[in-house]
Amino acid sequence: MTTNNPISSLTSEQLMLDKMQQMQQRTQADFIVKPNMMTVEATNTQFTPAPLSFSQAMTGVLNTVNQHQKTASDKITAVELGQSDDLVGAMVASQKASLSFSALMQVRNKVVASFEDVMKMPV
Repeated sequence: MTTNNPISSLTSEQLMLDKMQQMQQRTQADFIVKPNMMTVEATNTQFTPAPLSFSQAMTGVLNTVNQHQKTASDKITAVELGQSDDLVGAMVASQKASLSFSALMQVRNKVVASFEDVMKMPV
């Protein structure tokens, strides 16, 4: 027959509580992504992002895709002119730009389709 020792159960409960609090602290945001999506700021405060409008979000995404395109173009031009030997970096940048542009086109198509659905709705 075993008896539960109240002291050991209290200790195990306290250990469990301490562990949960440590895990909660680890899951809190350590970084906040700024609306222009190109800068990240470290913080130890609660995660409270500012409200972001649709136009601000789209502008930020367009600027990011444009920056990927420019970076890829610059790296490819440098390789073609012999100013750089980083062919792998140029190809990775090119693929990253291509992928981000494709994702942007998918979002645009979904937005246009949704807008057309709303316009077709009877009033």
